[in-house]
Amino acid sequence: MEARGIEVAETVPASRKLQRADALDLLRKAARVAVAKGRKLTEFSGANTTSDEAVTAMLGTTGNLRAPTLVAGDTLLVGFNEALYTEVFG
Repeated sequence: MEARGIEVAETVPASRKLQRADALDLLRKAARVAVAKGRKLTEFSGANTTSDEAVTAMLGTTGNLRAPTLVAGDTLLVGFNEALYTEVFG
């Protein structure tokens, strides 16, 4: 992130497990949500989106929020997809 001049406002250590309630809080604040699982990319749009499908997509098999999770403005990125990160961060 530093290589692109992006300032990290908050880092949450992996030892702090973020679960369904945390995912729901993040989802409510986002206008756009993109969830990457391998090469598959699923997008959800609209502020105050709280669909069970979106929350479930954000969680891994353990029930914890997938990593990495980033908030960039009103966009929430869950999981890693190089093309998506390039689009969002240039």
